[in-house]
Amino acid sequence: MSILPAEPGPSPKPTRKPRKGELTRAAIVDAALELAARDGLEGLTIGALAARMRMSKSGVFAHFGSREDLQIAVLKTYERRFVDDVLLPALGAQRGLPRLRAIFERWLAHTAAEAESGCVWISAATEYDDRSGHVRDELVAMIRSWQRECTRAIEQAIDAGHLVRDVDPQDLLFAIYGIVLVVHHDARLLNSADAVTRARRAFDRVIAAYSPRSPVSAPEKYERSVALD
Repeated sequence: MSILPAEPGPSPKPTRKPRKGELTRAAIVDAALELAARDGLEGLTIGALAARMRMSKSGVFAHFGSREDLQIAVLKTYERRFVDDVLLPALGAQRGLPRLRAIFERWLAHTAAEAESGCVWISAATEYDDRSGHVRDELVAMIRSWQRECTRAIEQAIDAGHLVRDVDPQDLLFAIYGIVLVVHHDARLLNSADAVTRARRAFDRVIAAYSPRSPVSAPEKYERSVALD
C-alpha cells in the first residue's frame, strides 16, 4: 500500500485495451469479492463462483492457479478499492490533524457502508488469525501497510504541533483502530444506529486527550481515574 507521490517522469504511454481474458478475470474477482464479503474467504468456492458467473468450474479455475490464488486476488482487489475510497481522498487534506481526521472520517464511512455487506479484512482476520499460509501472510502484510499509513499521519500531526510531542503514535493508532472495529461490530452485529455518532465522539475525546491544549494528558487522566476507583 504505497501512496507516496510518484517522481516526475515522462508522460505515460497510452494504455492498451484490456484483453477479453483480463476482463473475464476481473469480473470473476468482482463476483468473488461480493461472495467473500458475505461468506468469508473460506466460504469462497469455485463451484459457488462458477454458478454466480454462469461459467463452468474449469472455466473459472483456468483464470487462477488455485483457490488460494483466487483468495489472494480478492484480498488485493479489496485493498486497492480501500485505498481508492479511504486513503487517497484523505491525502487531499492538509498535513497534520486535518489529514488524520480525514483518514478517520473516510475509514468510518467505509466501515459503516460495509455494515450490510461485511468487511473482507475483518472477517478474514477472524478466519486466519490462527492459520498459516500465503493468504494469512498477504492479509497481515496489507493490514500492517495500512497501519503504517495511519501511523505516518499521526506522526505528521505530532510534527505539526497538533498533538503533544510525548504521545506514542502506536498508542493513538491502537485507540483509533479499536474505535473503527467497534463500529463494525455494533453496526453489523447489534444493528446499532448510533455507532457512527459514538465513534466520532470517541475519536474527538482521544484527540482532545493528546492535544497540546489539553490540561491533562491521556495517561495522567487514566491514572487519576484508577486512583479514584
